[in-house]
Amino acid sequence: MYPLAQILHSLGYYLTGSDNNDTETLQAVRDMGIPVFLGQRAENIEGADLIVHTAAILPDNPELIAAKESGVTVLERSQLLGKITEQFGNSICVSGTHGKTTVTSMITQILVMKGDDISAVIGGKLPLIHGSGRAGKSDTMVCEACEFQDHFLNLSVDTAVILNVDEDHLDYFKNLDNIIRSFRKFCENASKTVIINGDDANSMKALEGISGKEIITFGWDSKNQWYPENIRHTGRLLTEFTIMKDGTPFCEAAIHVPGEHNVLNAVAAAAAAVNAGASAEDVRTGLDGFHGAGRRFEKYGEAGGITVVDDYAHHPAEIEVTLNAASKLGFDRVWAVHQPFTYSRTSLLLDDFARVLSIADKVVLTSIMGGREKNTIGIHTKDLAEKIPDSIYFDREEHDPNFELCAQYVCDNARPGDIIITLGCGDVNKLSRRILELLESKYN
Repeated sequence: MYPLAQILHSLGYYLTGSDNNDTETLQAVRDMGIPVFLGQRAENIEGADLIVHTAAILPDNPELIAAKESGVTVLERSQLLGKITEQFGNSICVSGTHGKTTVTSMITQILVMKGDDISAVIGGKLPLIHGSGRAGKSDTMVCEACEFQDHFLNLSVDTAVILNVDEDHLDYFKNLDNIIRSFRKFCENASKTVIINGDDANSMKALEGISGKEIITFGWDSKNQWYPENIRHTGRLLTEFTIMKDGTPFCEAAIHVPGEHNVLNAVAAAAAAVNAGASAEDVRTGLDGFHGAGRRFEKYGEAGGITVVDDYAHHPAEIEVTLNAASKLGFDRVWAVHQPFTYSRTSLLLDDFARVLSIADKVVLTSIMGGREKNTIGIHTKDLAEKIPDSIYFDREEHDPNFELCAQYVCDNARPGDIIITLGCGDVNKLSRRILELLESKYN
């Protein structure tokens, strides 16, 4: 909701909002001069001409009930985002099970540093634009397109970027075939171009039968139009490589985020940015200026020789690439402090979560954050911890994640030379900040 608030506020709309959880993002909205209510009550909607809610709001929410009974138009967040994308003649919509925020941020970084006055909606904060949303005056918009409950099918798409297609949100899609079917519809909705991972079998299956659009492929293999070569890891957070286009060097690139998956993300971003008018120098300069998006391997600080990082990874495939990247950075031990998100995902992918979390040297688990779900299936953190040797878990009630106990345990047992990574798409970043506070108090 935050980037939508940024865009609509900058366009002169009067906004109010509410949330049940006081966060840094909520304070950032207040700092824009937007009244925000803490707690969701029926009276919060009084005087509204349009009411927008996220998919995380449960049907029994009193504010949502009042909204639907008010006679005022009520939209889910993705529907409003779809109406915003309709205002642009060149909407670049970035989809995929993993990597959307990073690639959307990279494209935005390249085009803004190029001097294009674009609009953007990103799933994480990008320092360059001081937030996750930007309202520009040009006809170009860069937009993160999430497949959850087919939300990306609400968007008006000119260029569709597909990074990968994997099993996720199975509580809604039920199986991989249905996910691929939705991505095919997303491709069909693109009015001009599809930029797609040519190495990903599921992505290419989604492309089957699509015609009448320009198809641009990227990947690791030289069979693709865009791919990387000569990859050099020259520092913990610096990777240099050559971006190739149609078999010839396009530009030299350097990225300041770890992991080879981010090399491929950069290649995808380059393909999309060049398709939108960027030059080789624009790509080189933009990628060099990109130091990560908020909550994507975001370094919070260091104390006593212990590094604290937060990452949004909440699916086994994302956790795997994050922990593999961390394990190659030269730290003595990698700590994975994970907050599972949604009961259905935790239950359906339990063995996969156990396998990838075991990459870390030390694993600490908090209570499952239910988000939009209620625990009707009886899954608990203990069920995951029992599958991970020597893991520690703190599991009580849904609304009591035991962050303080968890932070104290990590602080008491971490050693100089360790890296601590909090993982999850809930509010586990609060835990990361608390761990850093305790370490600073201990060592400084």
